[in-house]
Amino acid sequence: MVKGNDCDPADKFTGLATLYDKARPGYPAAALSAILNHCGLAEGSTLVDVGCGTGIASRAFAQLGLQVIGIEPNNDMRAVAQSGNQELTGPHPSYREGKAEATGLPSACSDAVAAAQAFHWFDPEESLSEFYRIVKPGGWVILLWNERQEEDAFTRSYGDLIRTIPRAAGIELDRSQAGALLLSSPLFVSARQLNFPNEQILNETGVIDRAFSSSYAPRQADKAEELTKSLRKLFINHAHMGEVALKYVLYVYLAQKPR
Repeated sequence: MVKGNDCDPADKFTGLATLYDKARPGYPAAALSAILNHCGLAEGSTLVDVGCGTGIASRAFAQLGLQVIGIEPNNDMRAVAQSGNQELTGPHPSYREGKAEATGLPSACSDAVAAAQAFHWFDPEESLSEFYRIVKPGGWVILLWNERQEEDAFTRSYGDLIRTIPRAAGIELDRSQAGALLLSSPLFVSARQLNFPNEQILNETGVIDRAFSSSYAPRQADKAEELTKSLRKLFINHAHMGEVALKYVLYVYLAQKPR
């Protein structure tokens, strides 16, 4: 759980689920393929996506043939995840209410446990103990985060603006450090980090939506309008042919339960 949080992290995205699902980046095909290969996951393998939110990662893994169980405590997020299954032509995830620290799943029920853009909201010791319990011997824990790559001029300016929002910098710092907790956990072995480039091509509305999909984005009308004006100005200064590229690195942290 993020230090200094003043409410249950499960409530942070109430009212934001539809915007979150529309505005957040996905995961590169090359990264998903590398994860499956590294973890020995194949069609029919079971993956539990903990803190699955609106199902962005759950759908991506399911479309690769995995049997995905999404665990999400927030009712709004879980409802959007379930509605997203209607658009899938192939395998689709199932979703259940639960928390990272208490998923409600049987022991040793999964070949892998993943948390995409979510682990920094969890109690690290309790959640890793739960992951250890529900993954099979030899199974894998997979943590993923899309983090901005601020060597790019627009992405750097966007990041500078976002960090002026109260609590944003602290949450981003906690997020950037959370993966190391898996790499150093005594519960798991064969820990490794993989990095992959990623990006979002956005129009002006997309930039605004991306910013306001964050838990720390202001909801008060005056502060929201101030941020919107700053985002519009930023877009105008960097846009080419009506678009900008928000650059990321997808950080993937992997560790295995001993056999």
